[in-house]
Amino acid sequence: MSENEITAASNAHEFTVSQISRAVKSSIEENFGHVRVRGEVGRLSRPGSGHLYFDLKDEKSVLAAVAWKGVASRWRFQPEQGLEVIVSGRLTTFAGQSKYQIIVENVEPAGAGALMALLEERRRKLAAEGLFDENRKRSLPFLPGVIGVVTSPSGAVIRDILHRLEERFPTHVIVWPVRVQGTASAMEVANAIRGFDTLPSDGPVPRPDLVIVARGGGSLEDLWGFNEEEVVRAIARSSIPLISAVGHETDITLADFAADRRAPTPTAAAEMAVPVRSELVGRLNDLGGRKYAGMSRTFSWFRDRLRAMAARLPGTDDLVGQPRQRLDMAGTRLGAALFAARQAKALALAGIAPRLSGRLLKNLLSDQRLYLASIGERSVLALSNKTGNSVLHLQRPSDRLAPAMANIISRGRQRLLQDAKLLNSLGYRNVLERGFVMVMDREQRLVKTGASLSSGDLVSLRFADCEREAVIDGRSKPLPGDPGRDFSGAGKKTGRDVSGSPERKPRRKPKNRDHGQTSLF
Repeated sequence: MSENEITAASNAHEFTVSQISRAVKSSIEENFGHVRVRGEVGRLSRPGSGHLYFDLKDEKSVLAAVAWKGVASRWRFQPEQGLEVIVSGRLTTFAGQSKYQIIVENVEPAGAGALMALLEERRRKLAAEGLFDENRKRSLPFLPGVIGVVTSPSGAVIRDILHRLEERFPTHVIVWPVRVQGTASAMEVANAIRGFDTLPSDGPVPRPDLVIVARGGGSLEDLWGFNEEEVVRAIARSSIPLISAVGHETDITLADFAADRRAPTPTAAAEMAVPVRSELVGRLNDLGGRKYAGMSRTFSWFRDRLRAMAARLPGTDDLVGQPRQRLDMAGTRLGAALFAARQAKALALAGIAPRLSGRLLKNLLSDQRLYLASIGERSVLALSNKTGNSVLHLQRPSDRLAPAMANIISRGRQRLLQDAKLLNSLGYRNVLERGFVMVMDREQRLVKTGASLSSGDLVSLRFADCEREAVIDGRSKPLPGDPGRDFSGAGKKTGRDVSGSPERKPRRKPKNRDHGQTSLF
């Protein structure tokens, strides 16, 4: 490199990478603020973020396109790979990959031809899955009790349907309001179809027997919501028979292929749903008349046949004449036959009588008596043997029973003696023999405390050997060593028995005696 070139290079201004990126970004955004670009959708991806990334290409170049999640969710038309579209947005750059791209704000097909191509491609795809097969379509109910209608509640469609149903056969109608045009129409229509299908048969809202999906006429773009896969799959999965009445007679949507029946107009759908009531009444009257005429003819035919058969039957005299004659002839022969039979039996008895002598009868009775005697002897012997065996069988338990009973009685006697000794040792008489006295009041109740007695009370003193009576005289006083007791008017207590014996000195009490004792035991 020459010296001049080195000098020129050293005098050039230096830029950072970020400065170059900002300059390029600013230049592109200033010159291409808002643009519309036409091209074919190439590579397309929808990551978990919900944003949409795809390529716009023609035969020479490729332009990267980005649609943010909030913008793409509002589109009524979603781009698909291979479809020619027109996008609107602004050009910008992405410095992370040194490329320029378009931030898409709206996308639409490049003309009706593109929509028709997309529609045909989607129709072939869904048909290959069997959603349009005729063998899966069900017949409509003859007279539905409840009809569900999926349509806009503010349009003329619902009024036409209700008016037609009122004219033909009034029935219960449930309207599920939806938007039938716009980006959210496909989702609302699909949810309404699924909502009717999930209603319980015994719930507060009656489950429809038939569903009508209806919308008025419009362009291909207006009816595009009924070409979405979500709506077509909801119609195919519905367990309720469904009529599609979208657009006019010339309008065809994919919902028409999936429905059980297609109606050219919403009014025609109402006519398909119910029959004409007046025609049904006329038909029933006609059937009733034909039934009455047929029954009358049948009764008349049977009546004539019965009369003809009765005319060919013989009279009563003809039926019983010959049996009566045979009875008379048998009656005349019966007397002679009885006389002949009596004579024959008498001759037979005369032939047998000589053999029936008294000796023969005695011999027969003797033989029977001997036979009965032998049977009696064998019975007595058998009964004796049976009784002996039973006695031997009972003797063995009896031999074991006597010692067992003696043992039980002996153990019981010992326990009784032990209980008697224990009762005697714990009885109050032994306590009295140790020097204690039982004090009883007039009602023979045990006196436990001196405070319960008053002067002049008659008491009974029970000793170990006798019982004496005494009268309480004087006031009570606390025992020595018991300062806690408080008796008012402490004085001398004098006791005399009824006989007037002088008062005895009290015995000296043991030092360790519990003066608060209230029991004798």
